[in-house]
Amino acid sequence: MNKVEIVLANTGERMMVEPGTQVAQLAEEYVKQKTAADGKAPWPILGALVNNEVEPLHFRIYTPKVVKLLDIRDRQGFRMYRNALCLMLYKAVHDCYPTAHLSIDHSLQNGFYCRIEPTEEADSNESLADKMEVCRTVRERMIALQEQDLPFTSETLLMNDAIDLIRPREIDRTLYILEHLRQLYIEMNFLDDTVHKVNGKLAPSTGCITTWDFRTYEDGYLLLCADPEHPDKLSMFSDTPKLFAIFREHHKWVDLLHTPTVSDYNRIVHEGGGQQLILLAEALHEKKYAEIAEQVRQSGTRMVLLAGPSSSGKTTSCRRLSVQLSVLGYDVNQLSLDDYFLGRDRTPKLPNGEYDFESVDALDIPLLNEHLNALFRGEEVQIPTYDFIKGEPFYSGKTLKLGPQSILVVEGIHALNPKLTAEIDEGLKYKVYVSALTQLAIDDLNIIHGTDNRLVRRIVRDNNFRGWNAYQTIHRWPEVVRGERIHIFPYQENANVMFNSALLYELGVLKRYAEPLLKQVPEDCEEYSIAKQLLTFSELLLPIDDKFIPYNSIMREFLGGSTFEY
Repeated sequence: MNKVEIVLANTGERMMVEPGTQVAQLAEEYVKQKTAADGKAPWPILGALVNNEVEPLHFRIYTPKVVKLLDIRDRQGFRMYRNALCLMLYKAVHDCYPTAHLSIDHSLQNGFYCRIEPTEEADSNESLADKMEVCRTVRERMIALQEQDLPFTSETLLMNDAIDLIRPREIDRTLYILEHLRQLYIEMNFLDDTVHKVNGKLAPSTGCITTWDFRTYEDGYLLLCADPEHPDKLSMFSDTPKLFAIFREHHKWVDLLHTPTVSDYNRIVHEGGGQQLILLAEALHEKKYAEIAEQVRQSGTRMVLLAGPSSSGKTTSCRRLSVQLSVLGYDVNQLSLDDYFLGRDRTPKLPNGEYDFESVDALDIPLLNEHLNALFRGEEVQIPTYDFIKGEPFYSGKTLKLGPQSILVVEGIHALNPKLTAEIDEGLKYKVYVSALTQLAIDDLNIIHGTDNRLVRRIVRDNNFRGWNAYQTIHRWPEVVRGERIHIFPYQENANVMFNSALLYELGVLKRYAEPLLKQVPEDCEEYSIAKQLLTFSELLLPIDDKFIPYNSIMREFLGGSTFEY
């Protein structure tokens, strides 16, 4: 047979290989060359982008391809590492405690918060009460699995065969999803005698998963991951009690609505409960806004600083909180930090020469502090308006003056950064942090990351209001995330209160808008792999009609039709 041409994107090299060559063979040769050139071995290759689709190392090549080898420092390589680590934990728990139930509830910084609990069938003499002992036992089993260097494998099965395979394994939520997927085949994942369905590709073996930790945390456990920028080190973890409290609240909400996972959500929608789910989720949001407004009143503050990452629903939260403050008798005045951007000639730049709009230094901090101090002295100030097309602020005659019953609500991604309002008395500030901390997991092993949730929101909003396609939004997203990691997340614990803007039903609504956009991302770019990943979990959800969504909902900020002006 004729040989197949391969382009190795890591080096730009073109090569001819035998049909059926595994990606692992390309990786082995690449590692040899890098080791010889650099004098040390590169980080382990975990998988590859093959024509911009994520594939494991055992993938075989039969037609011309562009191959980019991935290690943990790559966005998709890190996901493969995390997927493998979670399956390794799942096997360790069930090897040690066969009748226990593992639930990976949500991400927490660069790790996962987990629970290990007894099931109804638990042996009477088996105890999970001693969490330190459970943690030690599971960690030791994970270390043993790592040392065995067991392969992670996958097999494409007929859907009925996959269902029969997992039915006796008591992973009911996964089973429900598979039973309702309209697919003939599905890929299942294996680690020795353990089988599960992982939402994504996995690293090649347990021996590749060298940097991790498993420890007790609060009333559960914390699975810590490697730092993707420094793979030989654990990610830095700092205690975030306020953020964790929001996740505790999240558990109360999902228990109240009986929707902790996609299978529970799908069951409700399938039985006609979509409208009721929307009404209950929106009522919980309104209740929370009212509680925050009351806390603001009790604090005696004159200014609310409201911050959060991209697509967290800050603007709608600002409007709805303002309504609740008005109910309490305040004269509410709003100020957007977007109007305090510097002109383009003074905007900081990234190393690649592009403007760094995510930096707090992109704002005119001296002018903002001058205006705030003047307002609190009772003076009237002229407020700038920023022209994003020209990249310059201008004055349109808009003025602002605070009265005795006035409260100022300041909204923007940097509102909690102490540098922004360093000249303002701390006693005047009440700080609110808003973020979409996804409430819905796929099943007990696979979560939906909040970053992915916000990216789907932004794809829909950018298309509706900026005319951007999904490729453009995904392409810009890494810089957005980088800015959040540097400029927003370090200050979230400064908040007096946190608000989770995620809605249990939202991904079922957004999928109607996002899926056609994601399917238009061209295959000849790396953004295609992210689009495929987002489509993978979106396709698991049953859709909900957006006609039931109230006009003041956070969802209207992304879908359109809001009663608020943005």
